[in-house]
Amino acid sequence: QVQLVESGGGLVQAGGSLRLSCAASGITFSIEGIGWYRQAPGRQRELVAIIFNGGNTVYAGSAKGRFTISRDNAENTVYLQMNSLKSDDTATYYCHAINSPYWGRGTQVTVSS
Repeated sequence: QVQLVESGGGLVQAGGSLRLSCAASGITFSIEGIGWYRQAPGRQRELVAIIFNGGNTVYAGSAKGRFTISRDNAENTVYLQMNSLKSDDTATYYCHAINSPYWGRGTQVTVSS
């Protein structure tokens, strides 16, 4: 089993930055990669970025050039650095172990315009 715990959300003004963290524990060797997803009220959950075990990354179009996903293997933590935040980035952000049923509980990001 894998446990994922997000942190780092908060309230920020448009144009500001936040860094989200996803701490993984449990049977982490089984994880193929970690993805960040987000869900705004009334909208479907959508992919933000993924980092695979080999280091490859994938970004949604809305995240390219503004967000950076990275990881610290020693700490079993994946980060999402978010810059130039917009009001459209307001959502609950979740981390997810790829190809597994494991999700974190989410962290709220609110961007004020």
